[in-house]
Amino acid sequence: MAGGHRRIPAYSGEPDVETPEVTVLRIGLCQLTSSDDPAENLDLIRAEVAKATGEGARVVVFPEAMMARFGVPLAPLAQPLDGPWASAVAEVAREHDVLVVAGMFTPDGDRVRNTLLITGNGEHRGYDKIHLYDAFGFRESDTVAGGSDPLTLELDGVTLGFATCYDVRFPELFQALAGDGAAAVVLPASWGAGTGKREQWELLVRARALDSGTWVLGCGQADPAATGVPVSPKAPTGIGYSTVADPFGGIHTQLGAGSGLLVTEVDPELAAKSRTATAVLANRRLPR
Repeated sequence: MAGGHRRIPAYSGEPDVETPEVTVLRIGLCQLTSSDDPAENLDLIRAEVAKATGEGARVVVFPEAMMARFGVPLAPLAQPLDGPWASAVAEVAREHDVLVVAGMFTPDGDRVRNTLLITGNGEHRGYDKIHLYDAFGFRESDTVAGGSDPLTLELDGVTLGFATCYDVRFPELFQALAGDGAAAVVLPASWGAGTGKREQWELLVRARALDSGTWVLGCGQADPAATGVPVSPKAPTGIGYSTVADPFGGIHTQLGAGSGLLVTEVDPELAAKSRTATAVLANRRLPR
């Protein structure tokens, strides 16, 4: 299924009725395997943004660790948000008049921050991954400092939230983003391989969509075995299967293991319907 995608009709929870036209946001997810060379990865960004905007995308999303894959020393590669790598991505976004989201690493003393660069349409900022991947025998916190602040922004009347990979295991973050108005959460990832990990990825993306009443757009690194890029077997370097879940927790569309481009539309009205139907945000009670 590499390079293609499947579409599963979204469930609205209601019979078909006449509804007024609403704003939808067209988002492209670029699934690929990044290398250890930031310059090579910039070339990938330029090529994929051109493809995605050719299909009408207003937002183009790349995986976590797009600047450089995991499994190599990160501190020598890290750059600030006003450094040459992020500035070059910003220029690509300006050229195509889109919002680009791409995983990079920014300096933080002896460690780095695992940062989502969000640039274009008057924006240039970063989201620092809050939950670090100290799990399954990997210790991200040895080399990466965690963030603390959720991030949302509005584009074309649709509010987007942002999360990164391991963040998907923490529903409170997604509910906080929904509470801040997000109709969709963009989720770049470099998901570690292993027994049951694909099933966990799909389950978690769907669960976070359902329990926050948002679209969740998980954009992962492609499986290196499918793309033929040699990587460290110990690093979380991707399994593919970028997945878009609708706000009722259904798989709306999905890629396979290899490289591919998925362009989909996000309808904020469906997020509103989900929140009304499930009432999970309104009915939340924090334990004492």
